[in-house]
Amino acid sequence: MNILFLTKKEDEYQLHNCFTPEQLTAGRIADYESVRESPQSYTKTTHIFSTWGMPVLSETDIQQYFPQLKYVFYAAGSVQYFARPFLARGVRIFSAWMANAVPVAEFTAAQIILANKGFFQSHDRYAKQGFKASVDYTQSFGGNYGTKVGFLGGGMISRETMKLLKSYDLDLYVSARFLTDEDAALLRVQKTTTEWIFANCQTVSNHLANTEKTREVLNYELFRTMLPNATFINTGRGAQVCAEDLVRAMKEQPARTALLDVTDPDEPLPDQHPYRSCPNIFISPHRAGSFGREVLRLGEYMFDEFQRITDGKEPRYEVTLSMLKTMA
Repeated sequence: MNILFLTKKEDEYQLHNCFTPEQLTAGRIADYESVRESPQSYTKTTHIFSTWGMPVLSETDIQQYFPQLKYVFYAAGSVQYFARPFLARGVRIFSAWMANAVPVAEFTAAQIILANKGFFQSHDRYAKQGFKASVDYTQSFGGNYGTKVGFLGGGMISRETMKLLKSYDLDLYVSARFLTDEDAALLRVQKTTTEWIFANCQTVSNHLANTEKTREVLNYELFRTMLPNATFINTGRGAQVCAEDLVRAMKEQPARTALLDVTDPDEPLPDQHPYRSCPNIFISPHRAGSFGREVLRLGEYMFDEFQRITDGKEPRYEVTLSMLKTMA
């Protein structure tokens, strides 16, 4: 067994954030630039641990630098950007997507609860226009009793958010091709269409898989049908939203709200981006995912997965090629 902790040079600090000093002693730490400069030093690598900053390698790179590689343990979420060449070479990939789903679901559930009370715009109106303006605005909201909340996509983060909301008296809806009727029943959520969700739900939360087919799939034809005071939440991916269309719909109905933790392009958002000119679009700096002490959970999940493989047990968080079709 030959373990390597691999990253890009500028992202090496991420390894030290996600893995404890004790975990890092299990192998060597190297950046991709060092591997390219001295490939013969890493040809016996059998296990790679990485996190944000995992370099993108071609099948040729993998064959040249890591001919004996068997496993990649990724202490972060989506593996879409680097996984396919490894899988094509027969390398098994494991991701801490479940660990990263926990804080995203917590963040999303919290935003939904506040959005259903009109918190975000009422807070802004209170600060700028006074108490009465804030109260007048929130009178149109139903709070968190019998309120319709819609989810776009039925992946792990979407499901975990639904579970967190079970204790609330909300009416939950989901548009998800791959969510079975049995799973929907367990989650106490009703399956419907994306169009219905936008037209009928007080709060709409995006969790669609991030693929080329979903790029700008959320457009004006959907946003224009939102309720006059509805909220759109995006903790998924920014590229799925047509920015100009969202801004248009928000400006047409100033009582609507958009809460964006992700944007396209990624943070920092350019100063002249259309979102910045729209007062009812609120942007947070990608805080839904793991940060602070939460990132240690990612390393723990991957070391636990490593131990399960070593002990001959079934892994919990393996990512296969077929799964990439529906994963974020």
